[in-house]
Amino acid sequence: QLQASGGGLVQAGGSLRVSCVVSGRTVSSYTFAWFRQAPGKERTFIAAIRWSGGLRYYADSVKGRFAISRDNAKNTVYLQMNSLKPEDTSDYYCSTGSPITSATMRPQAYRYWGQGTLVTVSS
Repeated sequence: QLQASGGGLVQAGGSLRVSCVVSGRTVSSYTFAWFRQAPGKERTFIAAIRWSGGLRYYADSVKGRFAISRDNAKNTVYLQMNSLKPEDTSDYYCSTGSPITSATMRPQAYRYWGQGTLVTVSS
């Protein structure tokens, strides 16, 4: 199970960190990812991290602003979001699965999903 939390209201230019707690068995080969979905829009990839080795992937729209990390001891994946913009407003979802490298950014490649946590950035 994946439990996301940490969303909220923040002003443009501010920072927020969302968390995803993983319960149950964590498979070292799994990749953990964050996606976001605004009302009426498709779910889009934000960032991903390999549980083993920590290799990271980012969408171009968030490179340099967002950082994904993991805490193995706490079975938690984080998404640190800095320099937030109003267009970052969305529901943020964590997910996990075993995508091949070329499918890392595709939501269909992930088997397990948490509930969304809403991030609202005011201008």
